[in-house]
Amino acid sequence: MTTAHDYNLSGVAVPVDPHSLLDEICEHFVEHAEVERSEHLAFLKSKIGNATIRVDDGKLLIDLSCPTEQALQMSQTMLAEHLFYFAGEEPLELSWAKSAALKVLPNLHEAVVVGAEDVTLHMRRVKFACSDIRPFLGGDMHVRVLVPPNGRQPIWPGLRADGRVAWPQGDDELLVRVYTIRAVDAEKRELWIDFLQHPLAGVKTPGADFARDARVGQKVALLGPGGGGFPVARSILLAGDESALPAIARIAEEAPAGTRLQAIIEVSDAAEEQPLVSAASLDVHWLHRCDYSDSARSTLLETTKEAIASIEDGTFVWFAAEKDDVRATRAFLKGRGHDRKNMYVAWYWERGASQA
Repeated sequence: MTTAHDYNLSGVAVPVDPHSLLDEICEHFVEHAEVERSEHLAFLKSKIGNATIRVDDGKLLIDLSCPTEQALQMSQTMLAEHLFYFAGEEPLELSWAKSAALKVLPNLHEAVVVGAEDVTLHMRRVKFACSDIRPFLGGDMHVRVLVPPNGRQPIWPGLRADGRVAWPQGDDELLVRVYTIRAVDAEKRELWIDFLQHPLAGVKTPGADFARDARVGQKVALLGPGGGGFPVARSILLAGDESALPAIARIAEEAPAGTRLQAIIEVSDAAEEQPLVSAASLDVHWLHRCDYSDSARSTLLETTKEAIASIEDGTFVWFAAEKDDVRATRAFLKGRGHDRKNMYVAWYWERGASQA
């Protein structure tokens, strides 16, 4: 079941409810790794390494195995961050056989803003230049954008002893948000990120505010990439709202000729539609919330379920949207016996929570 690697690390987590915490970890990472689960044991296998997590006497015993030291540090941090996130306000102790404290994160890349433009009224594109663009070519699409406070020299994060990121505090506190890399230009050593400009009054949107006010020459850092790989199949169903549109557009652009793509995209109105370019055969169905009745909040979910019910065997289902809709879609696919390897179903936002 496991693959032998040269770099290994063990840890112990002491949560209030180890089984519940293991459930949360498995539910999340099922979109980013192969997950094998029994009552007391979980095995997670990903591109960067393996993790075995076992419930024992009220603890979670963790064993990480990775092919490189950098991958081991990334796996440790990723798991530590998620353990504390899912523990929430409940107490959690986490210790490792080897201290994780580092002054510089291994996958942090300094970048600078080189341009910004409006794609639509509610979608703004910021272009970043990075001296080493190679880590962003192909593979994972997600990245954390780190923005220092205006007027201050950036202080970038390191690692805490428990494996979590040691974020700068006080006057040096960073804005940190996760986004999809919309496109990469290897020749110019640039990458583009599209930021949704939320139209809701009174909602805090620090990421959108950064994009609106981004200045050429402004320094940021990019942490990653990680998660959100490209689906590979002869037939692919893509569905999501505006939060998923940058990823859907990039998948369409990079899909090879001979692929059949069906896309269902929910936006506020026709003005928010974007042209999708693809060498694949592409059929796009746009949904406009301005046409819905007040009780039709589940239109995207129901339209996606109808499409899933009519797809051919072997179709890859890619769905990203609000958390409740994602859980309902995942349950619908499971009920139909859809092959777990032919789906990516991930929530990009949560109703009632602060937006980007």
